[in-house]
Amino acid sequence: MSFSNCLLVMAGGALGTLARYLVSTWALPVSSELPWGTIIINITGSLLIGFFGTLTLATGRFPVSENLRLFVMIGLCGGYTTFSSFSLQTLDLLRAGGFGRAALNIGLSVVLCVGAVALGHALAARINGGATQVAQIAIEEEA
Repeated sequence: MSFSNCLLVMAGGALGTLARYLVSTWALPVSSELPWGTIIINITGSLLIGFFGTLTLATGRFPVSENLRLFVMIGLCGGYTTFSSFSLQTLDLLRAGGFGRAALNIGLSVVLCVGAVALGHALAARINGGATQVAQIAIEEEA
């Protein structure tokens, strides 16, 4: 871990956080029953990390520097995705007696996000000559 890597992750995180705020604000009008902003963010963030991680592998057709991978996968995706918000909102739904809505929130978020990361991986693998991995180094899976 170097200072420059920390700055890259921090810059990506700032952009991801801004994007998260913008999407959440955009989704507010339709989020009265379920936290659609968070669901959309988690799905699109999962799609992005699956697609970018697979597409830009060092062994693939579109390799990028490890610095760019840190910026996108740890910084941008880490600042953008909102699993902590998802957890808090699910707890709030449960505490308010919305057990069905909480279960729907969990099901939609988990199933659609795993599906989105698989779709992102599959799309990029097709472009990238059948790549089978997404992460190159362990830290990339911690986003």
